[in-house]
Amino acid sequence: MGRFWSLLKRWSARLRVATSITVSQLRHHRLRLGLAIIGVGLAVLSMTLLAGVGVGVLETGEQQFEAADRDLWVTAGETRLTSAGGGGFENSLTDSRSVATDMNTHDGVRNAVPLAFETVYVGTDGSDDFQTFIGTGVPGSGSAVHVTEGEELSGDPHYANGSYDGERTNEVLIDEETARALDVDVGDTINVGGSLAAARNNEVTVVGISSTFERMLGAPTVVMPLSELHQATGTTRTEPATFITITLEDGADPDAVQADLSETYPEYEIRSNQEQLEAVLQEQVLVLAAGGALVVLALGAGIALTHTLLTLVIFQQRAAFGALSAQGMSSSLLIASVVGQGLSIGLIGGVLGLALTPPAVELLNRLAVAVVGFDGLVQTSPMILGSALVVAIVIGTVAAALAGWRLSRTPPLEYL
Repeated sequence: MGRFWSLLKRWSARLRVATSITVSQLRHHRLRLGLAIIGVGLAVLSMTLLAGVGVGVLETGEQQFEAADRDLWVTAGETRLTSAGGGGFENSLTDSRSVATDMNTHDGVRNAVPLAFETVYVGTDGSDDFQTFIGTGVPGSGSAVHVTEGEELSGDPHYANGSYDGERTNEVLIDEETARALDVDVGDTINVGGSLAAARNNEVTVVGISSTFERMLGAPTVVMPLSELHQATGTTRTEPATFITITLEDGADPDAVQADLSETYPEYEIRSNQEQLEAVLQEQVLVLAAGGALVVLALGAGIALTHTLLTLVIFQQRAAFGALSAQGMSSSLLIASVVGQGLSIGLIGGVLGLALTPPAVELLNRLAVAVVGFDGLVQTSPMILGSALVVAIVIGTVAAALAGWRLSRTPPLEYL
């Protein structure tokens, strides 16, 4: 027992000496210390932001599907972009209203709503300057469009049970981005059509502001009654839709309803939110690869930056450590003092990087909203933040220990 206490006292004394040397070096090289801390902080910031972008890319799609507040999605094949007719979505689900009406009578189904997305030309009254937007067609009820200013669409009487001879509402909803692009507000009139000729002859009134489909699609939209969109794009005969969204009754079993609908309608794909997201992402392999690559790149870049920085910091002190070694300081004491520096710089720099992460994430998300329309594209989590801090501390300590070991293996006269 006495030998144990003697050994403990000896190592405690060495630790105190190593700590005093570490503190002395840090005080003597304040500018170098500050730059090293800033460098580690930036390395940690790069890790959190790159990993946040990678995770955001992978999670944004799922959040958009959840935000749509639907339980099941009905499609007829794959939903792809097409260049036909000036661009837009390939709406492969034809006779959509009849199919939705039939599905609406199924047990457990509250609403079955066909939604069509087409690229449309939009311009202000009297102007020949037309822009392209995504035109969204919604039926008279069950579309769950949230209006933040103005009024909702009054319905879809023009459909008239398929005759398309009812009274037109000539109403549209636009989002704030579309309103800014066109410089219009609630009550103004715009021209909308699937072709330039159709747009010039189709004047409608903006009755409200809604960002429902802008958030879902990540792009500016013009929302109008489904029959009026079909007429504006010349598709009244086939009544195509991108998909039919289904909302279930409270207490209904989604799996059971999905299985029953799949058996009743074998010609359609009926998917849950997660399955529909996976089906979309299967066509976006590059998006998945980019998200995963960013996470891996964040870890690799952070490790490389931290290791290189700490190695340079210790290497710049080689003359001072050479002098201490020449005076008889042991190799273990030298390595311990160097490790202390690495631990201190890694810890302080890591905390600095974590402190800079929230404002940087907010700034990048604002830029993402302005550029691509998606909010929350950069997402961090306690796991990301904790992992970045651990990398800074561990890699900083290991890099310093390796540099200290190399210093201890080199004759002091080479540094003096």
